[in-house]
Amino acid sequence: MSSITPTEIKEEFFKNKIGITGIVILLILILTSIIAVITIPVETFKEWNNPGSWISYPKVAIPVWVNLFLSEKIPEHKILESPKINYDTAENISVTYHQFGINFDYDDFPNDFIYEFSAKYSGSTLLQMDVIRPDGIHLKLLSTSLPNLDSNSIHSERVFSTDDSIKKNLILQSDKFLFSLNNLSAEDIVFSKAEKQEILKGNYIFLIKMYGNNSENKIQESKLIIGGKAFGIMGTDELRRDLAVGLLWGTPLALFIGLVVSIASVVMGLLYGVYAGYRGKKTDEVMMRFNDVIYALPALPFLIILSVTISNSIFVLVGFLMVFGWVGIAKVARSMSLQIKTRGYVEAAIMMGQKDSKIVLRHILPQLLPYAFASIAISVPAAITTEAGLSFLGLGDPSFPTWGQILHDANVYGAASRGLWWWILPPGVMIAITGLAFVFIGNALDSIVNPKLKR
Repeated sequence: MSSITPTEIKEEFFKNKIGITGIVILLILILTSIIAVITIPVETFKEWNNPGSWISYPKVAIPVWVNLFLSEKIPEHKILESPKINYDTAENISVTYHQFGINFDYDDFPNDFIYEFSAKYSGSTLLQMDVIRPDGIHLKLLSTSLPNLDSNSIHSERVFSTDDSIKKNLILQSDKFLFSLNNLSAEDIVFSKAEKQEILKGNYIFLIKMYGNNSENKIQESKLIIGGKAFGIMGTDELRRDLAVGLLWGTPLALFIGLVVSIASVVMGLLYGVYAGYRGKKTDEVMMRFNDVIYALPALPFLIILSVTISNSIFVLVGFLMVFGWVGIAKVARSMSLQIKTRGYVEAAIMMGQKDSKIVLRHILPQLLPYAFASIAISVPAAITTEAGLSFLGLGDPSFPTWGQILHDANVYGAASRGLWWWILPPGVMIAITGLAFVFIGNALDSIVNPKLKR
């Protein structure tokens, strides 16, 4: 073991290209974690397993950037939440207008369209929905009465393109098309050319009108969803969840699990091993035999049993990982301690009557710090991959969108056999990159602490 100083470690580390690469990757991961915490509301993260929170998103949609590499553009999923609003009143009849405009410039039909609204009104009210197409054809989609309310109350509803009344209204306007509308869905008719059943590109205007006899009637929330097959930077999964949210939140979770487990394990192992080596004799014998017992336990089967029988909470899982993470470090720390305690300044401290705790903390442990930092860096990937492995087996904490949990869900819904690569590759790559960053840093530190490893 060398007696290299912290300044020398720093100088040697920044000469190591592998170490600098690891630091750069780690900084990017930390920056990603900060962006995730700042930009994504905590409520979104907490609602990861609530299907109702993702109902507006499409199922298994491919990432939108894939369109850059395709000759025929896949329709993107659009959520329009800012309509142009107008009000009108004539002969005791009030009309509220909500107008949505969309430029549809894709080479395939959308999956569907959904109108979500929340209206505050009283009495009898009529909701009408029309669309004005790029070729100027005006189609009436829906005309329906809303529930009669005695006082100013709020009514919320979703209108789906699969609604039978929309299809019947379109069939009644079949004279505007030169082909049969039978067996076509509402979205296929609305977004089709009048001459033949091909996609009609251009600007569409969806017009919502709410008629009533109360001037205070109004639509409070209004949202039009054009269901596409591409969404977001990372696409969506079978449960309509935005995978970018899971991947971004998975970064701070992975760093938290890896760093907490590795730091705690190294600290425990160092203190245990150094004290056993320093005390020697029976104390050393008893402590190391206990260490051997823990070391001999098969970690993964025990982690599975503990997760199933006690709890699969992510915090409990971190504790389980720490229980099995310190034993190897304790063995190395003990052997180092046996060497250091024979040095002159340690023997002098003993002869001066210094307390054992003071000798361990002031004269032995500081000599092991370079090894400790290297061990922390090297232990992080093991903690992250172990948690990911348990989550993949369905033994992780389902309330947290860890990368392993995302892979578990992908496996459950057969993402591999269905070719849903955007659900599998990104979390796998993130696990590999994070592990690689700490391996690079650990190896760089290890080559400094152990000069024999230098080429």
